[in-house]
This record gives sequence, structure tokens and C-alpha cells, in this order.
Amino acid sequence: KRSTARAAGSTYAPEFLGMIKVELIKKWCVYRQAGGKAEVPANLFSSVELVRGTDGELAKSLRLPGQNSIGVLAWRCTLATPEYPGGRDIVLIANDVTFEAGSFGVAEDEVFQKASEYARKRGLPRIHIACNSGARVGLAEELKEFVKAKWSDPSDPSKGFDFLYLDAADYNRFPEGTVVARETTVEGKKVFAMDAIIGEGLKSTAGGIGVENLKGSGLIAGETARAYNEVFTLSYVTGRSVGIGAYLNRLGQRVIQMVNGPMILTGFGALNKLLGKNVYTSQDQLGGPQVMVPNGVTHKLVQSDQEGVGAILDWLSFTPKTAWDCSPVLDATDPPEREVGFLPSKVPYDPRHMLAGTRSPDGEWLSGFFDEGSFQEYLEGWGRSVIVGRAKLGGVPMGVIAVETRNVERRVPADPANPASQEVIEPQAGQVWFPDSAHKTATALRDFNRGENLPVMIFANWRGFSGGTRDMYQEVLKFGAQIVDALVDYKHPVFVYIPPGGELRGGSWVVIDPTINPAQMEMYADVDSRGGILE
Repeated sequence: KRSTARAAGSTYAPEFLGMIKVELIKKWCVYRQAGGKAEVPANLFSSVELVRGTDGELAKSLRLPGQNSIGVLAWRCTLATPEYPGGRDIVLIANDVTFEAGSFGVAEDEVFQKASEYARKRGLPRIHIACNSGARVGLAEELKEFVKAKWSDPSDPSKGFDFLYLDAADYNRFPEGTVVARETTVEGKKVFAMDAIIGEGLKSTAGGIGVENLKGSGLIAGETARAYNEVFTLSYVTGRSVGIGAYLNRLGQRVIQMVNGPMILTGFGALNKLLGKNVYTSQDQLGGPQVMVPNGVTHKLVQSDQEGVGAILDWLSFTPKTAWDCSPVLDATDPPEREVGFLPSKVPYDPRHMLAGTRSPDGEWLSGFFDEGSFQEYLEGWGRSVIVGRAKLGGVPMGVIAVETRNVERRVPADPANPASQEVIEPQAGQVWFPDSAHKTATALRDFNRGENLPVMIFANWRGFSGGTRDMYQEVLKFGAQIVDALVDYKHPVFVYIPPGGELRGGSWVVIDPTINPAQMEMYADVDSRGGILE
């Protein structure tokens, strides 16, 4: 099973449990080296598998790995983290790519839905390890050797066939409901021409072979959308994720992608057949990092599964124990009373230095706004005129939205299916909201608000929205309005801060003004900042 999983570019699902424990040890080492006072617990990690019983409900099981008879596994895991030394629980759902290529049949859909519902009802974070081939397409295997064809021209099969049929004896050997057929004759013999193959009652079709699997896909799609609204959801794409598998990642919103884990709707071979020529050469052209990072589906890109597990724990360090709790507060190793060493200027600079700190040319450490080493950037490759991430301030987790002051470029790749298309490079000015960066801002606010329960710090330094013809066509007005929608719904503190040398003008002031949600929002301005309607 390990070899099969590795051949698919992934890791055998149960082995992620051991990888979590390894990463927990690393997190505790970093915490202690930074001056953390909590003692390392004796038991860092434990897990119990959630298995569907005869009554259809999930029950706890301690069975050994590899004994599953379906392609979805679920565990309730207890992690002792620096934020929660006494332990915190998560629900881990994983595709077993060694079973039917990780495809989703009816049984897999039911376990996935039950495990996700289990997490929702308890307010627990729901983590999905994705490596699958989408909804299962099966065959009634028992019929294959008995099916015959009535050829249009028996001397030339390339001309096709009139119908498929079963001999009378073969038709009678299968239970009623296996096929839908009509009686006819071939060469004077009575046969049954098949209009449809149902496969009812056959062993090979017990797990679903057709549209029943699509119905199950709808079940877990709806469940995942509900889970995002109620608890913390995160998907880690460890290998290919196809069809409903790709949609589940997007419906859970937060996505960590391994560099060899494409998210696709249709394989490149099928698209080449549709186009009638070899246009695409790999799945990465359709859903690899070069597509999913710039379009904002992927929040974080990692190079290996071990790094991916570390990224999962990094994200969990900002999230509460349950959806109804406040964010975890870690004992502050970097006191918030300290001075901020980095001073923003009116000339373009890297705003990450203001957030995380940097070293001056002479080697002096210039501290940033947040605790040293705590800032994690997400959605880095999308909407690059805005920076979003998570950090800690005095040990308190916070969502972060800041403004890129330097000019950036947005690249739109050429379409391989259209020989006339070319790569387009669009320059984007600093301190301006464009359609993609406005959408990114609204997306980040929704993520901070749902399941993460984070207070958010907005470093406001915008000159306005870009309102050219292309930007209006690309829906900058819609995405700017979504920022207001997200702030109206925000249930946690929002701090809007105009930093030194910053400015806030026109529509960009309007969409983050505290009157949008006065119960949660406050605005501050540095003495060296400015505000106004026009330049």
C-alpha cells in the first residue's frame, strides 16, 4: 500500500498520523528555544479511527492500518500543541489512494459526510487529506464476458454495431434488474438487445458505479460548504485531486497544495480527445501550482508531505480549540510593549518588513509589528498588491491585511488550446486595489471570521480602487463591495491602522470605515499618515 501511494505521488493515508507527531515534536522544540515556559507533555499525539458501524453511524475503533474496505478514512486526533498543552482535538479525513484509486463511491461519500458532520456538531477543526480520482465510474464486471455485439457489417467491425445483446441463456442467468433489454433475433436466434445496464444485485456494483456516486458527491459537496460556515476547514492536497475531489478543496476554501498535487476537473488526455489534438501534456498545465497559486485557490504551496503536515500545524496554531472558543493565547516570548524597530517610509518598501521585521544593511535587527517569527503569509501568489496572513501580537493570534507599496505584475498565461493566444503581463501600481486584490481582501476576511475567530489588523495604505475599463470589466466594483459585506458580518475585533507615511483616500476609506460595523471596528492613524478624498 505504501508503494502504491508513492506511485501516485502521495503518502499512504495512515502514515500522516506519524508525520503529525514528528511535526509536533519540532513545534515544541521551536517553542522552548524561543523561551516558552510550558513543559512538553509526555503524550503529544493520540488518535482513534472513526469507522461506520452496522447502524450507519460512526464509532471509535482501534483497528490496525490497512484493514479498511473503502477508500475514505477518518480519525479523531488529539494534539498537544504549545497553544494547548492539555490537548486539542481535530477530525482528520483522508482519501486512501490505494483503494480504487481513491475514488468516491457511495460508501466513501457516506463516511466522508458522517465524519464532517461529526466535526461540525462538536465544533472541531476538520482537516481533509486529498488524493483521489473523483467520483467512481464502475462496470458490471459479471456481465462483461457475456455481452455480444450485433455488427452493422460482420466483415468490417470498424463500421460499428447496431446494438449489444445477451443470449437468452445468459440473460436468464442474471437476476431481474441487471439489464433493461428487449427481445429480438440475431441470425434466427432469440436474444435480448440491451437498452441499459443497471447492475442491480451484482457484487461488482454494490458500491455504486454511476449516477448514484454523483448523488453522493452532491451530498459531500453540500456538507463541506456547511462545514466551512460553521467550523475551521482545511484541505491538504497531497496528490492529484479530480472532479468532486477538487471541488471539496475549494468548498472548504483553505487549501495547502503539495507541488506534485494537481487539482483538476478533467484529465488532460480526455481534453486532448475532445480537442482532437495533443494540446496538453500533463495535469499540471490544468491544475498544478502554476495555475492554482496565481488564481487564489491555493493558499500555501509546499514541497513535500512532511512540510505539508508542518503547514497544517502552523495554521492550527492560529485557530481556537472549537468553533465556539476564542483564539488561543500563547505566553508572549516577544513582549508587546517593545518598540517597533522598522519604520515605514513614504517611498515604496517591502511591507513584510513592517509586519515581521528585518535586518538593516549593517546587520542590526529591526523588529516588526508582530511577534518575531510568528507572521505566516498566505495567498502569496494571488492579488499581489495586497498581503494577507496570520501572526501573533503578544501571543494573541491575529489576521493580517497589509498593502504592497511597490509596483507588481499580474501574469495571465497563454491558453495552450488557442494557438493565437499569448501571455499577458498586466502592471499593477502599489497602494491600489485591483479586482484580484480586492477579491483577496474579502476572501481573507471571510476566512478569518469563520472557524478561526481571529481579530484582524488592517494596515490601511490605499490610494483607492483601480477603475479603468479592464478593471471594471473584471468586476472590481463587485469585489470592493464584498469587502463591505465581509466586514458587516465580522464578529470579532477589527483594527484599521494607517501606518507612518501611509495614506487612505476615496473609496478605499469608504469600504473599511468603522461605521460599517461600529460594534467591532476601530480606526487609528499615525501622526505621519494622511487621509482624503482625492490625491
